Amino acid sequence: MVLKDKEALIIRLIHENPFIAQNELAEQTGLSRSAVAGYISSLIKEGKILGRAYVLPKKKDILCIGGANIDRKIQVIDHLEIGTSNPATSTQSCGGVARNIAENLGRLGTKSSLLTVVGDDHGGQWLMDHTKSFVDLTPSQVLPKMQTGTYTAVLDEEGEMNVALADMSIYDTVSTEWIEKKWGYIFSAELVILDTNFSADVLKSVINRCEEEQIPLCITPVSSPKVKKLPENLKGVTWLIANRDEAEALSGIDIKNDGDFFKAAELIMNKGVEKVVITRGDKGLIFFTKEGEAGVLLPPKVEVSDVTGAGDSLVAGIIYAHLKGLKTEDACKVGMTCSLLTLQSHDTVSTTLNHIRLQEAYKQYFK
Repeated sequence: MVLKDKEALIIRLIHENPFIAQNELAEQTGLSRSAVAGYISSLIKEGKILGRAYVLPKKKDILCIGGANIDRKIQVIDHLEIGTSNPATSTQSCGGVARNIAENLGRLGTKSSLLTVVGDDHGGQWLMDHTKSFVDLTPSQVLPKMQTGTYTAVLDEEGEMNVALADMSIYDTVSTEWIEKKWGYIFSAELVILDTNFSADVLKSVINRCEEEQIPLCITPVSSPKVKKLPENLKGVTWLIANRDEAEALSGIDIKNDGDFFKAAELIMNKGVEKVVITRGDKGLIFFTKEGEAGVLLPPKVEVSDVTGAGDSLVAGIIYAHLKGLKTEDACKVGMTCSLLTLQSHDTVSTTLNHIRLQEAYKQYFK
């Protein structure tokens, strides 16, 4: 019996009886008591069990790893003019790609948790107080003397983003050692969603460990510059959901026509990804999988209030449907429905989103 098989057997026996003694484990596994003690020590360090009485980490449907920011949106009232003062309205809301996805999932009734860092400041407290209504924040950490991440978007009169400014220096403090200490939360997840806010080393570590432990993983890039932090080898990544710019940066080609979208998706799959979705703005999305599924989805026309957060709700909807057992095309339709609801809202995460509203909208858009 190889090491991983012995480890899996010990975990199974502990799951059946969390109060099992080490000598009983030794008898049932054929190992010496000292060998069992060594395995137990390693499992505790790895976070696969949580100490005395060998409590196993609570199973979660989805763990979201990455950013949690304060989103500030400034929308001009008339045509945006550079180099002068523009009359505008402003709002502030909770943001961050991983956080947004986690809240969307929570609003849909899915158990989700968030692994992130915020500063020990008013903004961080406000962010956590709001998010905890929908998301388990146990894996997250408040960092003293650090400032919570902020994202400021300047929107034109149509609600389209003109420029965005991001202060994300807090994420530079996240190390692979910190992630290792949190590994118990990752190990106990049904599926992990990873944005690209953390360092290249952290991203590579999470991807490799998820591949080793066979934990389904979805990657959603934050921006085309940040997508470049991903490793060349993406083996073990189940889903990669990106926009056009991010797909170009990841595939290394310019996307000029419909065929290029699928060519880019194929190049990304060649890195090891199983399912690729590339969004095309108001032209919908394409999907391409190693199982041979491929297609284009065109969205119905809706009145757009604000584009911010639409991509995050798309990811949440796709993964929500994926865990319900839907095929790729249907999962993308669910994701698109979530995105359309967000586009019609002034909030980064639509406050009207729930599984009933999703079902009603799905029937309306995809009869």
